Amino acid sequence: MKKKRYENIDKNASLSTFKDLLQWRRERKAKQKDLSFQVPTADEIEVEFLQSNRTISTITWIGHSTFLIQLNGKNILTDPIWANRLGLDKRLSPPGLKIRDLPPIDFVVISHSHYDHLHYSSLKSLNGEPTFFVPIGLGNWFKRKGFRKTVEFSWWEEHEVAGLQFTFTPAQHWTKRTLTDTNRSHWGGWVIQDCSKQTIYFAGDSGYFKGFQEIGKKYDINYCLMPIGAYEPEWFMAAQHVSPEEAIKAFVDTQAQTMIPMHYGAYRLADDTPKEALDRLLAEWKKQKLTDERLEVLKIGETLRTD
Repeated sequence: MKKKRYENIDKNASLSTFKDLLQWRRERKAKQKDLSFQVPTADEIEVEFLQSNRTISTITWIGHSTFLIQLNGKNILTDPIWANRLGLDKRLSPPGLKIRDLPPIDFVVISHSHYDHLHYSSLKSLNGEPTFFVPIGLGNWFKRKGFRKTVEFSWWEEHEVAGLQFTFTPAQHWTKRTLTDTNRSHWGGWVIQDCSKQTIYFAGDSGYFKGFQEIGKKYDINYCLMPIGAYEPEWFMAAQHVSPEEAIKAFVDTQAQTMIPMHYGAYRLADDTPKEALDRLLAEWKKQKLTDERLEVLKIGETLRTD
C-alpha cells in the first residue's frame, strides 16, 4: 500500500526544487557574512527554580525552537535540540540550559521531522518519562526508537490531559529525513492551553499563509512563539520560512498579546545572520507602530514568568 504524502493548505505554495538548491549554493559562495554576533545569554540561568517550580507559569528559551514551558505544574518542551553541530556547521551559541539541568519532562511537542526540530540524541537524553505529541506520520518513527508514550495528531486535533489542552495547528512547510520519506509525515504548530489561565501558540516552522488568521480566530492567544530566521535568500526560502517582516504580519494575524521570536541564533540554516534577523524584526516592529510591551526578545536561557 502506497504511503500518504501530506500537503499544505495552499497546494500551490511553491517549495524549491533541487535546481533551486544548487543555484542557492552557488550564490552562497559569493556572500560574505559577519557571524561574530551572538545572541545574548541570560545573566542568570534559573536552574534550581525551574527544577522545583510547580506553581508559576513560565517560558524559558533554550535556543533555536526549543522552549521549556511550565504550565499547570507540568514541564513541556518544544522541538528539543541540544546538538553541537548540524551537518558540518557548528552551533553558533550554546543552549541556555544544559540538558542534564532540565526538570523531569512531562510532555514534548514536535512540529515536524527536520533534523533541527527532531533530534534523536536530545530526545533520548531527557529527564523524566515524557509523552511525545507528534504530527501524523511520525508515530512509527518514535516507536521504532523506543518511545512508547507517543500520540499522533492531525491538523486541528485536540488532546486534553492534566488540565492542559494540546492542539496541532496547520503550518506551511514540508518534511524530509531520508531520500525516500519526503512529506511522509505532516508539519504544524501547537496551541497549548492551560484550561484556566493562558494560551501559548508555538508556530513551529512556516512560510506565511492564511492559516495564521484562522488560528487567531479560533484561540485567544497570550504568547506567540514565532520563527524569524532562515529566510535568506527569500526567493528560495519564502514558501517554508517567514522573514522577520512576515513573522510580524503572522503575529498580527494571530491577534496574540505578546510575540516571542525564535528559530534564529543557534544554527546557520540559511544566509541570514542572527543580527540581521533581529535588526529587521525591530525595524519592522517600529514601522508598524506596535508597542514595546507586546514584544519579548528573550535572551538565551532567560525565563519569562507569565502569570
